[in-house]
Amino acid sequence: MQQNMVDRTFLVEEDSTGLSSFTLDTGTRRGMLVLEDGTVFEGISFGYEASTAGEVVFCTGMVGYPEAMTDASYGGQILAMTYPLIGNYGVPQAEHWESDRIHIAGLIVSDYISTPSHAQSAMSLRSWLQKEKVPALEIKDTRLLTRHIRTHGTMLGKIVIDEDLPFYDPNLENLVARVSCKQVERLGEGDLTIALIDCGTKQNIIRSLLRRNVRLVRVPWDYNLFGSATTFDFDGIVISNGPGDPKTVQKTIETIQIAMERAVPMLGICLGHQLLALAAGGDTYKMKFGHRSQNQPCLLNDSKRCFITTQNHGFAVGTLPPGFAPWFINGNDGTNEGMIHHELPFFSVQFHPEARPGPMDTDWIFDHFLARVRVEKEARG
Repeated sequence: MQQNMVDRTFLVEEDSTGLSSFTLDTGTRRGMLVLEDGTVFEGISFGYEASTAGEVVFCTGMVGYPEAMTDASYGGQILAMTYPLIGNYGVPQAEHWESDRIHIAGLIVSDYISTPSHAQSAMSLRSWLQKEKVPALEIKDTRLLTRHIRTHGTMLGKIVIDEDLPFYDPNLENLVARVSCKQVERLGEGDLTIALIDCGTKQNIIRSLLRRNVRLVRVPWDYNLFGSATTFDFDGIVISNGPGDPKTVQKTIETIQIAMERAVPMLGICLGHQLLALAAGGDTYKMKFGHRSQNQPCLLNDSKRCFITTQNHGFAVGTLPPGFAPWFINGNDGTNEGMIHHELPFFSVQFHPEARPGPMDTDWIFDHFLARVRVEKEARG
C-alpha cells in the first residue's frame, strides 16, 4: 500500500481485503471508494451509512450540486465533485431541483461544508443525503481521483461503508425505463402542442417550454405517440435527456423513426440527441470519461461563435446519420455537440440549452425549434 501525501487518501496497487467500515476514536464513520482496477481511496462518511456501487464519474462544475444530484442522467453513477468545497450553500427547496429526488448512487467530495449559508437553503447537504439514503464520502484528494479517471477512463466503483458488495455496471440495463414518468401528463396552454418524450427529463426543460406558452404533453419513454390509444394531436416532439447507453432505449428509437417518416419537427437534448442519431442511421460510442460540467465550450458550425454549455453525458454521437450536418462541435476535444437536418425539421444538441445550473447562452435553441414547428404547422394548414 502506498500512502498519498494527502491525509485519508490511499492508493492500492493490488487486491485488498477487509474493506468493511471502521470507526475513528472521535466516532466518525469511515469508508472506502474502491475502483474496479484495485485503486482504493479512504474517506469519511457524511451521507447515508450504507454501501453502494455504480460507475464513478467526475463533474468540474463549481456550483450546481443540487441540480446535478437530481438530474436523472446521473442514474447509477457515483459522482465525484472536483470543486473542493461542497455543501457551503446548502440545499434549496424542491422547486429548484431538476427532479423530485436524488438520482446519483453516491457522492464523493474533497471538503464537505457542514455550515451552509444561503437565503434559499432549506437543509444541509448531509441531512438531504441521509433523508434520501444516498451514501457520501469526503476524501481529501479528489484531484488525484479525477486524474486517475482521466488517465484510465471512467470505471466501475463502490463506496464500502457497512459491508462489501459486487461492482455494478449501470450501462448494461435500460436506466431510462427506471426514471421516466409512468403516465401521460398535460401541462400549460398555447397554440402549439409539444409532445415531450420523458427519458429522464430535467424540470428546467419543462419550465423552458412552458415559459414559451406551449401546451406540453409529457409521455413515458415507451409511449406510442402514433398508436390508436393516443388521445391528443401534437405539432412537434422534444426528446429529453436521460441516463445510460442510448442503444438500450429501443422503443423510443422506434417512435422517433416513425416521426421522421412523417416529418414531425423534433428537438433532441443530450440522450435525445443520441437517440435521434441512432434512429436516423447514425452511431454512438462510449467516451473515455465524458463531459460533466457547466463550462463546456461549443462552437457553432461554420461560424466563429462559441457558447459555454452545461453538459452531462458519457456517450456521444460518433457517426452522423445520412442527411444531417454538424450543428455544434466541442471546443475542447472536437466531438459532435449537435446536428441539424439539411431539409427536414430535425434538430438535436448534446448539451443542455435549458441552462440551469449553467449560463443561458443557448436558451435560443428552444425559440429556434418552436419557430420551425410553427412554420411547419402553418404549411400543413
